[in-house]
Amino acid sequence: MNEQIRISPLRVIGPDGEQVGIISRDEALGMAREHGLDLVEVAPNVRPPVCRVIDYGKWKYTQKKHAKKSHEQVLKEVRIRPKTDANDRKIKINRAVKFFKKGDKVQFTMLFRGRERAHREIGFGIFKSIIDEFGERVKVERHPGMEGRNMTMVLAPVKGAFDNVAVEHLDDDTEIDDHADDTDE
Repeated sequence: MNEQIRISPLRVIGPDGEQVGIISRDEALGMAREHGLDLVEVAPNVRPPVCRVIDYGKWKYTQKKHAKKSHEQVLKEVRIRPKTDANDRKIKINRAVKFFKKGDKVQFTMLFRGRERAHREIGFGIFKSIIDEFGERVKVERHPGMEGRNMTMVLAPVKGAFDNVAVEHLDDDTEIDDHADDTDE
């Protein structure tokens, strides 16, 4: 930028976006000062280097603003166990829906312990029911498979499929009986 540019001659692009041509560094700096702007090197690896007469602060601000707009897809994880109850699994699926709404991929991980490892078909059945529940709204990127004691699968949202999906909550009138084991004595 400005005096930090050491090479001469330069290919210069003017403040209106028109190509000025190949001129010396001093002429380009004079042109930038005349307009009250900065001389910024935009393509340093070509010969001659390309410089632009622009407001550096404004250019930096727009670059930062454009970088924030693009959402990078992140891999989120939802962990479940083979003995996870259906309602608890529903809560985990709702959490995955929130991730899908943000455009993230979700890795479902099922943790097997002890003798649960002998019944992998239970895990495959649960993962199949999760895939069936999402239907065409997700794409299976990695099918269910064992990795040591864990079974994993990765799902990615289909673009626009979760835009108007509401997260289902447990009904408020649903009673949870905490004293089911108590007996009248």
